[in-house]
Amino acid sequence: MIQRIQSLFLLLSSAAFWSEFALPFATTDVASPGVLSDMVYNIQDSPVLLALTAIGGVVTLGAIFLFNNRPLQKRLSYLGVVMAILLPLVAFLLIYNERTGEALGAINDGMGIYPPIIALIFAVLAGRAIGKDDKLVKSMDRLR
Repeated sequence: MIQRIQSLFLLLSSAAFWSEFALPFATTDVASPGVLSDMVYNIQDSPVLLALTAIGGVVTLGAIFLFNNRPLQKRLSYLGVVMAILLPLVAFLLIYNERTGEALGAINDGMGIYPPIIALIFAVLAGRAIGKDDKLVKSMDRLR
């Protein structure tokens, strides 16, 4: 059924992924050529970050409607976990790879760092709830 708690967790995880489009990962005081030319680093600056965010959002949102196939729903929620882990790692890798030799100002963390953590937490909670639901259904099948 779609009214399960894992549907709410998956929806919140997907909302956290989609909120990345509005929040910057980092800001700086000095403009430099490259991705920090506008002094803001967000997911639109890199196609890799854009793809990770879109895939994570679509996967977790699509997993809500796979309530009839719990093993696939659980795998997709854990794929959302992987995307939530990769997103800030790739962002940090790209931002610090940009710091070649020129003097950049201090790079300040933005609010875009926190939604992947929120998405990670809710995707893990959804995976656990799907596992509990699957265990409950299997135990009910044994009783019949």
